[in-house]
Amino acid sequence: MEMITYPLASVILAVGLVMAAAPRLIPELHKLKFGQSIREEGPKSHQVKSGTPTMGGIMIILSIAATCAVICPLTMELRLALLIMLGHFILGFLDDYIKVVKKHNQGLSARQKLLGQLVIALLTAYYAGLPTDLWVPFAGRLDLGMGFYALLLFVLVGTSNAVNLTDGLDGLASGTVIAASLAYMLICLWLGKLELAVFCAAMAGACLGFLKYNRHPAKIFMGDTGSLALGGALAAVGILTHTEILLAVIGIVFVCEAMSVIIQVTSFKTRGKRVFLMSPIHHHFELKGWSETKVVRTFWLAGMVGGLAGVLLFRIG
Repeated sequence: MEMITYPLASVILAVGLVMAAAPRLIPELHKLKFGQSIREEGPKSHQVKSGTPTMGGIMIILSIAATCAVICPLTMELRLALLIMLGHFILGFLDDYIKVVKKHNQGLSARQKLLGQLVIALLTAYYAGLPTDLWVPFAGRLDLGMGFYALLLFVLVGTSNAVNLTDGLDGLASGTVIAASLAYMLICLWLGKLELAVFCAAMAGACLGFLKYNRHPAKIFMGDTGSLALGGALAAVGILTHTEILLAVIGIVFVCEAMSVIIQVTSFKTRGKRVFLMSPIHHHFELKGWSETKVVRTFWLAGMVGGLAGVLLFRIG
């Protein structure tokens, strides 16, 4: 019974914490003038969002951490998941702080951000003491040896950046993270990893509570403070369950967002031509004439399909 009760309680508590914090945090961020700067090269329709409070990821991530601390024991796996998430939270907070408070629009440089992500990944690899096997659908466990640590670096850096890129429309990242975290909650329950299931449930609950204020028209954005940390959290669950391959299926929206940027940059640098009207790909559909809400709902649906496909693949593979 506790296998269901604890995750359910986590969802409820995390939703409640975020919804209790938001009415207090949003006016405070307004007062401090912690508003989002909108890139001039982005879609023109987004300029009206300039000044919307950002750094809402503070209440998402702290609610997840508080929920886990209250609901279940802090086992080694749960502590590691929280440390990975909080490490990315600090990195995202610094990036937002530089952009919002110091008024440097670019925040941390790409090199600085990557260095921070690599440090988190290396510390994880050094202290985790994880088995070096990988679950492969229909093939079982495959021992990667030292190659596992290269995969760990790739998954942590790739997933945190991919979720960060997805956070470009009202409610887009929040909704897709809910789908991915609920899928992983089920997988963790089947694996008997109750504490990680609670972690995933708390993630879903915190994002659900945040979505009330982040859906179109957004009253607050999560910023890199939230998106980098949520990406790190999903990567942590994928690594700790040794289902890194499934992460690409469950997080199909994040994969598409990241790949669209890679394809766009590569094509422009090698051929001088753009493949998409704008990247990440959610902007491409906006410029094709889709409304922001249509793009978001379509991507939410894609995220739910990816989550369901990942769960089914895990069960039959």
